[in-house]
Amino acid sequence: MQEIYSDNTQLIQALKSGNPKAYTFLVNTYHHKLCVYAYSFTHDPNLSEDIVQNVFMRIWKKRENLKDDFAINSFLYKSVYNEFIDQYRSQKTVYPLEKKYIDALNEIVENEEDHSLERVISLVKKEIQNLPPKCREIFLLSKEEGLTNIEIAEYKNLSIKSVEAHITKAFSILRNSLGEKANIYLFLMFRKLS
Repeated sequence: MQEIYSDNTQLIQALKSGNPKAYTFLVNTYHHKLCVYAYSFTHDPNLSEDIVQNVFMRIWKKRENLKDDFAINSFLYKSVYNEFIDQYRSQKTVYPLEKKYIDALNEIVENEEDHSLERVISLVKKEIQNLPPKCREIFLLSKEEGLTNIEIAEYKNLSIKSVEAHITKAFSILRNSLGEKANIYLFLMFRKLS
């Protein structure tokens, strides 16, 4: 039977003392949520698993240094985000404009609770679903599938100008509905700039 830790402090104290049941509880409670969260950045299930696994391993190794009063929930989400950034930076050269967005994302993660980050991701997905059907399809082919405008034009039998118009329209609608942080939120979702 699994041990239940309803109190954050109790869980941290059990982790610090090396209680394997506390670690099992932590993994069982957060693993899936954190993998979904990591996947929203990576779009790669294996990389998402690796990121979350690294976070859990680091917590176990450094468990004795955990502070009794810190919020484990927020810490886990921020750790996953930071691990993603580390992986992202190690896999490719970060250009100055991307660095600007990564720094802005980091600021959002530092200043907002993990629930509001989940809410932002959910809101962005909802707003994308609200785009006009053709506009949404072309936007997702570009941002989610990574196709170039030429590839989309050939695939959908459209002119390049038409593809560009749909993508521009999608960004315009999303910026209107998501507000001033729209570019950051979209970059957070797709790791691509318009």
